[in-house]
Amino acid sequence: MSSMDSATIDREDDGIRLDRWFKRHRPGTPHALLARWARSGQLTLDGKKADVSDRIEAGQKLVMPTPPVEAVARPARKGRPLTDADIELAESMLIHRDASALVLNKLPGLATQGGTKTESHVDGLLDALKFDGPTRPKLVHRLDKDTSGALLIARTPRAAAYFAKSFSNRSARKTYWAIIVGVPDIAQGEIDLPLAKQPGSGGEKMHVDEKGLASKTRYRIIERAGNSAAWVELQPLTGRTHQLRVHMAAIGHPIVGDGKYGGKGAFLTGTISRKLHLHSRRLRIDHPDGGSIDVSAEVPDHFAASLDALGFDPLLGEVGIDDAPKGPAPKAAAKAAAKAHSKQIRKARRGERRGRTATSKPTDHVGKPKTAKTTRGPAKTGGRKPQKPAPQKPAPRKPR
Repeated sequence: MSSMDSATIDREDDGIRLDRWFKRHRPGTPHALLARWARSGQLTLDGKKADVSDRIEAGQKLVMPTPPVEAVARPARKGRPLTDADIELAESMLIHRDASALVLNKLPGLATQGGTKTESHVDGLLDALKFDGPTRPKLVHRLDKDTSGALLIARTPRAAAYFAKSFSNRSARKTYWAIIVGVPDIAQGEIDLPLAKQPGSGGEKMHVDEKGLASKTRYRIIERAGNSAAWVELQPLTGRTHQLRVHMAAIGHPIVGDGKYGGKGAFLTGTISRKLHLHSRRLRIDHPDGGSIDVSAEVPDHFAASLDALGFDPLLGEVGIDDAPKGPAPKAAAKAAAKAHSKQIRKARRGERRGRTATSKPTDHVGKPKTAKTTRGPAKTGGRKPQKPAPQKPAPRKPR
C-alpha cells in the first residue's frame, strides 16, 4: 500500500481545479494516475472523496498518495530579454494596478498573444509588469490585434482563476465603442445571429450560420453623421471570436476600417483613418478581494481624430446602455420592431426571400428589409368588396 501525503490549499490556489493544483505543486504526477487515485477514493478534500475536476478552496486539506517522483518547483518561464523600449511600452499602457490585477490600454496593432510571425505581443511584455508580485502576470482574456482598449491581466494564480470564471459565466461587463458605416434603422437594440468558423479560412474568419453557436450583441447609437456614419456603443452578451465585427457587418453596417468583414465598403473617404475603429472602452468585473474593478480606457489617436472629423461630441459617449436614465417600460410596438428586425436579418442570410407579389423589390444589402407593393381594389369602392342591397318587403295587397 502506498504511503499517504497531505497539503493545505493556499490562498493563491483558491478556485482552481484539483488537477491544476497538481500541475503547479506536484508536476511529476501523471494525469492518468490522478484519475486512478480519484476513482479509488484515495484523493480527498476535507475527508470527502474528490475528483480531478473539483474546484478547490483555500484552507481545505488535501490527502493523496505520495507522488511517484519528488515534486519540483515549476521552472521559470523563458522568453527573449526585454529591451528598455519594451519596458517603457508596457508601462505606458498601464491604467490600473492593485495587488491582484492590472488593466492595460492596449494599443491598436499590438497582438495579445504570440503566433506565426508575431514576435511583438502583450504576453511577451508581461515580465516588465511583475513589479512586486509573487508570480509573472497572466492573460485572462483577449482583444483582437487591431482592437484597442481595456485588457485585464491577473497578477496571481488565484486572481487568474477568479477572473477566468467571471468571463466564462458572463458576469464581467465589457463596453466597446465603434464607428460604423451608415446608420442602423433602429437606434438601440439587440443582434441575435449565431456564428461559426467559416469553412476554408483555417479558423481565421467567422460567419453567420444558423447551425453555429448562439451569439448576441447589444448596441446603441451614440451619435450619427448624417447617413454616412454612426458612433455606436456595443456590448457583447456572448464571447465569440470577432463577434462585434461580424454582427455589425451582417446587418449592413461594418465597422470602419474592417476590410476583413466589410470589404471595400468598410472604408470612409476623406481624412478618416483606414485603421479599425473598434475600442474596448470600459471594463467592469468583480474583484477577488471584494468590491469591483471599473476602468475606462481612452481612445487611440486615430479614433479620436475620426470622432473630431465626423463632428461627434465626446461627451455623448459617457452615458451608456446601462447608465441611461430608467424611463417607462418600452412599448410593445418597439419590442416587436426590434424582434422583427433581428428576424429579418436571419431570413436575409438564408438566401433569396419569397416576395408577396411579383412587384416585390430585392434587398440591396444585408439587414435592409425588402419592400413590396400592395394591390388595391377597384377605385370606385376604395378596395372594399361592394355590399349587396338589402331585400325589400313586398307591398301590402288592397282589399277587394
